[in-house]
Amino acid sequence: MSIQSIKQRFGIIGNAPGLDNALHTAERVANTDLTVLITGESGVGKEVFSKIIHGLSARKHNKFIAINCGAIPEGTINSELFGHEKGAFTGATGERKGYFETVDTGTIFLDEIGEMPLDTQAFLLRVLETGEFIRVGSSKSQRTDVRVIAATNVDLLERVAKGKFREDLYYRLSTVPIKVPSLKERPGDIYMLFRKFAIDFAEKYRTSPIKLDERARLLLEHYPWPGNIRELKNMAEQLSVMSEEKLISAEDLVNLMPHIRQRNLPAISNHRDGQAGDSANPEREILYKLLFEMKSDLNDLKRLVFELINNNDLAVPDIQSLRQLEAGNYPARPAEDRPHSDYFERPEGESMAHQPIIIDKDNLAAYQAEEVEESLSLEEMEKDLIQRALKKHNGRRKDAAEELGISERTLYRKIKYYDL
Repeated sequence: MSIQSIKQRFGIIGNAPGLDNALHTAERVANTDLTVLITGESGVGKEVFSKIIHGLSARKHNKFIAINCGAIPEGTINSELFGHEKGAFTGATGERKGYFETVDTGTIFLDEIGEMPLDTQAFLLRVLETGEFIRVGSSKSQRTDVRVIAATNVDLLERVAKGKFREDLYYRLSTVPIKVPSLKERPGDIYMLFRKFAIDFAEKYRTSPIKLDERARLLLEHYPWPGNIRELKNMAEQLSVMSEEKLISAEDLVNLMPHIRQRNLPAISNHRDGQAGDSANPEREILYKLLFEMKSDLNDLKRLVFELINNNDLAVPDIQSLRQLEAGNYPARPAEDRPHSDYFERPEGESMAHQPIIIDKDNLAAYQAEEVEESLSLEEMEKDLIQRALKKHNGRRKDAAEELGISERTLYRKIKYYDL
């Protein structure tokens, strides 16, 4: 089956390469009984991929069940998955079949597998390796033929290193890994998904679907979407309810959803001392402020140059003259009334209003372009901004941290790191 056919059948919207690669892997592994580990941020649609794998497999006519391991209390998850015998624990008034027994020959999707308790992980590993399980309170082994698809939004290898997840289970689950891309990794799909959710809402409540103008669409595509598709759907439905206009402008969007102005800027990382910042957002704010200051300085410089040209009735030399000057071919000095200056010759008939800039040869070095190698290091920019904030507040760290938008603890660590 082609990728496009899979999208149409399961309602998948988007053309991002990462999405297509994930769908291709799901289609290839569907007809096997291999265990699949689906990774990705919360809200990217990992459960949809588990249903795609089940729907394209030979088990598609058998049962499918999705279980959130993080939502089941630690004391009852073994009973939920593997069942229990009468009297196995307080409240066990009768025997109960677990999911691995009731979904025999079907597919079980274990979401948030990283939250599964360690003892349950041992039981799951036995099921995956031998197909056998034991009910809680029983000594009799039973067999099951269940295909397991697991999913997680955390780094399982990191949990393995912390002793919170079994290494052997990790490698048993990740026989075929599938990475579902986040929404910020597929910006070209964001507006298509927004339109789909808006149209679905309009059809359900028999109204006209909302649309975004070009600037509002850019805001939508540059927002980081921490909640991914789930957050985008909620936003489309909220706007459909709250907006009085069917064509939403950027101003309307900001008024209704102020947080949409957040940008997906890179965070300044510091791995030299093995420490990470308190959070990515404060450091991102530092870079954000610095970029705005640089832009403001550049605009001020442009205004100053234009004012000098207009107020002094000056004309900028043409590009050819500037290139000759840069190459060292200075213009000839006139024989009469300007013995100490050079200038670019003015063509006949040109008005005095377009007289070129006069350059004093004795001070010519002051006018030559000086090449400055600027540091493009994010760490250097961050260090400079911290120094300026400390100077502005006379070394008061609390006030400087508030100015920078970071915690005082983060500022103290960075002062120590940069030896300020």
